[in-house]
Amino acid sequence: MINIICVGKIKERYLQEGINEYLKRLKPFYDIQITEIKEITTNDISKNIIEEEKLILSKIKNNDYVITLEIEGNNLSSEELSKHLNSLLTYHNSDIVFVIGGSYGLGENIKKRSNFALSLGKNTYPHQLVRLIFLEQLYRSFMIIHNTKYHK
Repeated sequence: MINIICVGKIKERYLQEGINEYLKRLKPFYDIQITEIKEITTNDISKNIIEEEKLILSKIKNNDYVITLEIEGNNLSSEELSKHLNSLLTYHNSDIVFVIGGSYGLGENIKKRSNFALSLGKNTYPHQLVRLIFLEQLYRSFMIIHNTKYHK
């Protein structure tokens, strides 16, 4: 199974429709689950990150292969991401967990727990939009793995 742990709920209808579309497209290829974690919004940013971190870590099992989405992570092409994903699906006997942090990023303990840090580029995106962008890239990866025309 692939689990995508995300901080916060999607409020914008257009984003939810896009997310639902990619989840529908991914369904024939793999069981994709999205786990939403409550976004903590106090005036203390450090406390917010720590509390979100606790909630995220509570959803990760010891044998999960964890990929965090981080600006400082590895910037892979679509082809490189599909090869990495295909290798994980073929050779690792564990669930794959992707983690998308909240608006202030990920806590240090999650980064330490991560098996691989992935970057979607050096640009900063709202974390709700990252969910949609990432699902498109995940779908593109499966299209590359299955040698379809979607990826040019």
